[in-house]
Amino acid sequence: MSKLRVHLLGVLVLLTGLLTTTGAQPASALPDDLWFDPAAAATLTVQNGRFTDGLGREVVLRGYNVSGETKLKENNGLPFASVADAKKSATALRALGGGNSVRFLLSWAYAEPTRGQVDSAYLAAATDQIRAFVDAGIRVYPDFHQDLYSRWLFDSDSWYTGDGAPKWAVDLGDYPDEYCGICPFWGQNITSNAAVTQATYDFWHNEYGLQDAFLDTAQKTMTYVKQNLTATQFAGVVGFDPWNEPHAGTYDSGQTSRAWEKDVLWPFYVKFRARMDAAGWQAKPAFVEPNLFWNANIDFQKQEGGLLDSTLGSRYVFNTHFYDQKAISGVFMWGKAEDGQYVGDFGTVRDRATATGTTAIISEFGHPLSGSVSDKAPTVYKAMYQALDSRVKGANWWANPASSGPVLSGSQWQWDIYNGRHHELMNDNPNEVQTAGDAWNDEDLSAVRLDDSGKAVLRQDARMLDRVYPSATAGRSLAFTYEDRSRDGSTTLTWNPVPSSLPNVAQLVGSGQYALQVWRSDGSAEPTELHLPASFPNASTTVVSDLGTVFGPPAYTRTTPIATAAEPGGTGSRRLLLTAADSGTLHYALVTNGATAPSAAVLSAARSELANWMASEFN
Repeated sequence: MSKLRVHLLGVLVLLTGLLTTTGAQPASALPDDLWFDPAAAATLTVQNGRFTDGLGREVVLRGYNVSGETKLKENNGLPFASVADAKKSATALRALGGGNSVRFLLSWAYAEPTRGQVDSAYLAAATDQIRAFVDAGIRVYPDFHQDLYSRWLFDSDSWYTGDGAPKWAVDLGDYPDEYCGICPFWGQNITSNAAVTQATYDFWHNEYGLQDAFLDTAQKTMTYVKQNLTATQFAGVVGFDPWNEPHAGTYDSGQTSRAWEKDVLWPFYVKFRARMDAAGWQAKPAFVEPNLFWNANIDFQKQEGGLLDSTLGSRYVFNTHFYDQKAISGVFMWGKAEDGQYVGDFGTVRDRATATGTTAIISEFGHPLSGSVSDKAPTVYKAMYQALDSRVKGANWWANPASSGPVLSGSQWQWDIYNGRHHELMNDNPNEVQTAGDAWNDEDLSAVRLDDSGKAVLRQDARMLDRVYPSATAGRSLAFTYEDRSRDGSTTLTWNPVPSSLPNVAQLVGSGQYALQVWRSDGSAEPTELHLPASFPNASTTVVSDLGTVFGPPAYTRTTPIATAAEPGGTGSRRLLLTAADSGTLHYALVTNGATAPSAAVLSAARSELANWMASEFN
């Protein structure tokens, strides 16, 4: 769609006002909207291998999974106990965690507790909680979540539990008593527990009509969500993740993991795509995951895959997870993560998305925050965020920025405000009440918790979580890096220092955080946007760009090339706005909080250094 048509569509929506669906609330602009925001908030699409907003700007989705609470029974398969908690969580996620999107977990078991009958009360509650996020300016992609297929496969005194399929789906099969043998990690049940493997196999082969039942429920769920959100709110729902972490359970005789993806998994996604279309989600992509173990970083767990025989195109997103299994094991990686640790792994994700004709998102990544390997968490997370930002390690970035690659979207696991305050009867056993951590199979990965006053507070270093990232680029993003200066204990981790060949830039940055974005303009009147963390108040923010230099950027106007504004949604989060209305021109912007009232001479000298660097690196 041409930019003129997009702009006209945005004007039409604003003038006609309220494109609503049956039973939905009237639409209204979000708090803190600027003149271009309503048009930008139109349905996210995939174009030329990137997410694009209603203005055609490249979009990066960053956020969290909301949340593992859905796996639990205590709130009946919902992420939150109330809409009020959902609103509290959304505001904190935006203001403290810097997120602009969430993967929103749903439960098949609670959506269809009786075969053939969706629970409208569950769908209503889930939709109300989704609304809390889109009304806060946060994009949402729902996920029908499962782990180990179903909680009802597990005995009341089991060491483990699952989530996903309803009780009636388990009752249909004559599954063996669950048993995992010597399994110190819950994930080993995926391949070692016969009850799990057989039930999973039955789903993929549509035994007892299980897959058909799931697809029916998914379509009814999507139809309900569309009908009960306004058009403006529904535009904030960017797609759907059909099935969490797919795995065959067991393979047929002679079948390979690659063949299973091609002959079993992909046809399921095609069917799900058709259900999305039938539910009115035609314009939204399906966020499809390959075989769970396609990118395992332990050789004996890795299985060939990555949707190698499928062309996804713009109606699908290549959606994958990544956990450092070596680091989590405590055996295969003794030290901590280092600069560039995951640029190869995440580079493979970028390459697979390009090969399949779409964009990518890493919809789960994380590391335990308590337990024997939790000491690795600060470095593991920093290295994962670094690899989302660029496919070049920090030590090499300034010398090779043109190889940086597209900035990856990602959703950290997880954002659970009830962390450490649960009351979950594991497998309905009153003698196994889970309160600690995430209250699920001894996991503890939530970035947030509630303090004793009920306020949301971070459990991880805010310098790492609340990051500068290019949330919307008017044109083509060519390179990006962010040095967060996050901490590992008392040690500041600086993996991307400014080189000594740029002394004035180094002086501006000092010991502060900095980001550098390089992009090529496309003639848009609307600005490029970078999320500004809370650690970048105007009073300590410096921007050096070919668009100008400024310390303490002013409030946004259409004629101000470098400015700041609140992000839509009324959460108090902020953005840097860079306006370059030309077309085909290379631009750069360095933003840092390291300077204190820099002189005009230093700003000018830093700008000259960056201009020369640009000329040498981007000919």
